[in-house]
Amino acid sequence: MLNRVVLVGRLTKDPDLRYTPNGVAVANFTVAVNRPFSNQQGNREADFINCVIWRRQAENLANYMKKGSMIGVDGRIQTRSFDGQDGKRVFITEVVAESVQFLESKGSSQGGQNMQGSPAPNTSNQGSSNQNQSGFGQSQQEDNNPFENSGEPVDLSDDDLPF
Repeated sequence: MLNRVVLVGRLTKDPDLRYTPNGVAVANFTVAVNRPFSNQQGNREADFINCVIWRRQAENLANYMKKGSMIGVDGRIQTRSFDGQDGKRVFITEVVAESVQFLESKGSSQGGQNMQGSPAPNTSNQGSSNQNQSGFGQSQQEDNNPFENSGEPVDLSDDDLPF
C-alpha cells in the first residue's frame, strides 16, 4: 500500500510552533498549491492544504520560513477524529510532513523572485582552499566546459549509451 504526498506551494501564514508536554516541537502550517488549470472565468484556483511537522524540522520551519515563503513538502496523508465541544464528531485530514524543503532563501521576497545575483554560500572552507591550491580558478573551469555555447549537436553512437 502507498500513502505519499508531494506538494510545492506557499505558506498562507507563519508556521504555528508549539511544544508537547514532553518538550517535542510540532508546527502546523497551511500550504497554498495552485491547480494546474484555470476555471471558466480564466482564473487559477488554489487548494489550501493543512500540514503538520514534528521535532527539529518543525523548529527550522518556524525559524526560517514565513507567510508567502515557497516550500516543498514530502509526507503522507493522515486522518483523525475527536468529539467537538458541541458533541459532534470532528474529522481532520492533514499531511504529516516527513521533510520540508525551503525553496526560497529567508531574505527572498514573497513574490516568487529568487536571489539570482547572490553567490551560493560556501559550506566548506576546506573545499575552496583545495580548489585554489590546485591552480584551477573559476574562469579556467568555465573555459574547459566543452558543451558551453557551442550550439552544435553532440556526436554519439548507440554503443556509447548505457541503455
